[in-house]
Amino acid sequence: MDSFPAKIHSGTGRITLTLHSDKATLAELSSTYPLKLLSPYIQRHIAIVYLLTYGGGLVCGNYPPYFLHKTSRTETINAQGTTKVFKTRPGHRLASVLPKPGIESQHISSSKSSQFTSQHLHFRVHPGSSLLLLPDPVTCFRNASYQQIQKFNVEGDGSLVLLDWITPGRISIGEEWAFSRYYSLNEVWHDGKCIAKDVQLLEGSEESDDPASTTRHRIPQRTLQDRLRPYGCYAMIILYGPQVQPILEDLEARYAQETVFKTRTPSELIWSLSPIGALKAGGIVRVAGLEADLVKRWLKGALSGIEAHMVGRDIYRRVFP
Repeated sequence: MDSFPAKIHSGTGRITLTLHSDKATLAELSSTYPLKLLSPYIQRHIAIVYLLTYGGGLVCGNYPPYFLHKTSRTETINAQGTTKVFKTRPGHRLASVLPKPGIESQHISSSKSSQFTSQHLHFRVHPGSSLLLLPDPVTCFRNASYQQIQKFNVEGDGSLVLLDWITPGRISIGEEWAFSRYYSLNEVWHDGKCIAKDVQLLEGSEESDDPASTTRHRIPQRTLQDRLRPYGCYAMIILYGPQVQPILEDLEARYAQETVFKTRTPSELIWSLSPIGALKAGGIVRVAGLEADLVKRWLKGALSGIEAHMVGRDIYRRVFP
């Protein structure tokens, strides 16, 4: 993550953000089809970048987007529309162009790239900078197979807010946790030390061809829907650095008032807070809700410190209207 590849491959984008006086400047904003990057001018010390894909989603056999981001002493919001992952189809797409071996291909081989959709994002946050990655949730269609790998290198007194969440699919047409596989890896490094690593794997069960598994003592396998119900949205938030301390303090106070007791029906929303490191320089929040709208409303209130202490009302309401 110390340097960017010299060549931009298909579906790849790069952003380099610097600070001149008190004005945020995008020294580089480049991307290749099917990825598109847009950055409206909002405030002098804050830059916003939207990640878009032609066609409205990601398909198997089409590598990344692979995204590199570098900030230098400025606050940044990175928001994208809903990440839709279409169903897996066998074979390679003719438009696919795989990158050369290197950082981009450590977790995926070209022989398997047609079996699932992959997205890689690498970020570097310089001292005094803040990076906020606040996308809409991932929505995997029926039979889709998706993996995303996101790595963050925070330096010095840099700060990070990362939101990673998923919905069950297109419920309006009867899809509920009907995708084949979902894999999400988030790694946060601070000055060369890994301080947080979160891995989430959701995978549908497959029938075994082993005759021994068909005995009358075999335990029926639970489907992905059975394992994830009744909740229809799962979210994970990583908060780290000095800029997010007011948000963490508020969450800690709220969590101290939470009570856990047995009920006949599941709660509409449940959440937890875990500290990062002995010094509590950061925290990991996990949320599950019956519906995505419930989770989004909770996130809007829980992360309201971003509005008060970091980016202001106008920008925050673009993410959480």
